[in-house]
Amino acid sequence: MDALTREPVQIQPRARSRLRVWGMVLLCLLVIAAIVWGIWFFPAGSSASKTRDRDAGQPIPVVTAVAATKDVPIYLDGLGTVQAFYTVTMKVFVDGPLLSVNFKEGQDVHKGDVLAQIDPRTYQAALDNATAKKAQDEAQLANAKLDLARYQKLIANNYTSAQQADTTKALVAQYTALVQQDQAQIDTARTQLSYTTIVSPINGRTGIRQVDPGNIVHAADTAGIVVITQLEPISVLFNLPQQALPAVAKAMEAGNATVLAMAQDAMGGASRLLDSGTLTVLDNQVDSTTGTIKLKATFQNARHRLWPGGFVSVQLQTDVAKDAVVVPPSAVQRGPRGSYVFLVGDDNTAKRRAVTIGYEDDQGSVVTAGLKGGDKVVIDGASRLSDGSKVAVAKPDTGSTGPEQPTAPGTNRQRQGTRG
Repeated sequence: MDALTREPVQIQPRARSRLRVWGMVLLCLLVIAAIVWGIWFFPAGSSASKTRDRDAGQPIPVVTAVAATKDVPIYLDGLGTVQAFYTVTMKVFVDGPLLSVNFKEGQDVHKGDVLAQIDPRTYQAALDNATAKKAQDEAQLANAKLDLARYQKLIANNYTSAQQADTTKALVAQYTALVQQDQAQIDTARTQLSYTTIVSPINGRTGIRQVDPGNIVHAADTAGIVVITQLEPISVLFNLPQQALPAVAKAMEAGNATVLAMAQDAMGGASRLLDSGTLTVLDNQVDSTTGTIKLKATFQNARHRLWPGGFVSVQLQTDVAKDAVVVPPSAVQRGPRGSYVFLVGDDNTAKRRAVTIGYEDDQGSVVTAGLKGGDKVVIDGASRLSDGSKVAVAKPDTGSTGPEQPTAPGTNRQRQGTRG
C-alpha cells in the first residue's frame, strides 16, 4: 500500500540542463559527421581525388634563366634633397617708388638683365650736386696753384715773405683734398643711382613676384622683389652611413663617382632615372649625432627634371664588379640556413644549391659563391620544388611586357649573403 502511494521521483533542474547540453553536443557531432560523409562520398570529391592522383608524380612546370657573366656596377643608396646651384633674393638697396617690373613670373633671365626700376630722380640730383661741387673746388684749386707759382718766383727775388708762400702752399693742399672728397661724393652718388636699376646677378629662373609696381620700397624691407634660382647646373645633397666613407673616397680618387638621381613613380612602381651627375663634394667631417657623412653631387639638369626643394632617390656608383655571375633576383630563395637556388640539369631535375650573394638590386643578384656562368636556375615555380624534383621547363610569358624601355638601376641594395 505504501509502495503504491509513493510519489514519483522528480529530476532536478541542474541535471535537466546538463542533459540538454549533452544532447546539443551529440546533435552537432552528427551534423559534422554527415558533412564529412557527403564530401568524402560525393561524386565531385571522387573526381578531385582522381585528379590529384593523376597529377602526382608529374613534372612541375617552372621557368628558368641562365646565370650570366658580366660587369656589374656597385651602387650605394641614399635619399637626397635637390638644391639650386645659386639662389638669390633680389632686394633693393635704396628707397623710392617702384616704377616698373620688367620680368614675368617663372621667366628665365640672364646675368645683367634689368628686372625692375626705382625712381632715379632724387639720386640723379645728388650726383649732379656732387659733380658741381667738385667743379667749384677744382677752380679754386687751380687759382691757388697759380698764386703759389707767383709767390715762389717772388721769393726767389726777395720780393715777398716766405710765410705768404707757405700759406698759399697749404691752401693748394686744402683744395686738393676737397677735390678728392668731392670725387668720393660723386662715386657714392653714382653708386646710389645705379641701385635704382635692379639687374639679375646670375642666370636662372624667377619665382613669384613679391612687390608690384607703384609701391614704395625700402632698403630695410625684409622681403625682396623676387627670388632667382639657378637650375642649370643644379645640386643634390644626400647622406650615407659613415661605413661607406672608404668606398666613397676611393671612388672620388678614381674619378668615376657617378651619381644617379631617381624619382619614385606615383603608384609605387619602379624608379625612373631623372638625371646623371658626378659627386663633387665629400664633407670634411662625420655627423656624430647620426653617424652619417654628407655629400653633394652636381647635375647638368638640361631637361629641368630636378627641381629645388624636391626629394629624390640617389644612387652613388662606387665600384664595378668585373666578370660577376649574375642571376635574376627571383631566382634567389632564402631559408633558415641562408640563400639558395634551384639548378636544373640536363635531365630536368631540380637540385638545391647554397649560394652567397654579394650585391643585389632590382636588375640582378651577384653570386659570389655557389654558381658559375651558364648554370640554369629556376626563376618561377621554385616554391613547389624540393631537392630532386622533376621539372618541365616552360617559356617565360613576355607577351604583356611590351617594348623595352630605358630604366634606371632601381632601388639598389647591398646585402651580405650567407651560405646555406
